[in-house]
Amino acid sequence: MKGATTLFVAIGTSCAVASVQAQSSHGHPQTPPAKSYEKAPQRPANPAEYVIKLEQMPSFYDAPGEFGHLMLGKDHGFKQLSFILTETRPGGGPPLHTHDTEEAHIVLSGTARYVVEDPATKKRNTFTARGPYIVRIPAGHAHTFINAGKQSLNLIGALPASDVSYHELGPNPLIKR
Repeated sequence: MKGATTLFVAIGTSCAVASVQAQSSHGHPQTPPAKSYEKAPQRPANPAEYVIKLEQMPSFYDAPGEFGHLMLGKDHGFKQLSFILTETRPGGGPPLHTHDTEEAHIVLSGTARYVVEDPATKKRNTFTARGPYIVRIPAGHAHTFINAGKQSLNLIGALPASDVSYHELGPNPLIKR
């Protein structure tokens, strides 16, 4: 239980930090770009530091409307923990994808519509969650979401690994093209 308690404290601390930052736009442009991108960190990671700033994380944008930062645990002194911090505009969301580890989505406020596909049966489960919530995504399950609300959705993805696998499977089926 000690390990689980440590994980919950880390997630709670990250939620509190993200909640404070969620009040701003994280420095993202008001008008989202037309194309997706990935950017290297602006400042190198330092595993000796206790506070990890957004500029020390790689950033990304998934058209239409999802900005994010990836905190790879291995770069910041974590042995079994990584985070994905996102700001998703209404109607936006990531491509359909999988991870090799389980993932928890933590949202303090907002509404998201999800698709989670069981790899054994190929059955797609679609559901809507309203914050505050935690969504459990098993390892290897294809998943995505769309911000179904009217305000930006600030989501924290917690993964129990010091490195994050990401396997893009195609466009987000919830986004109207």
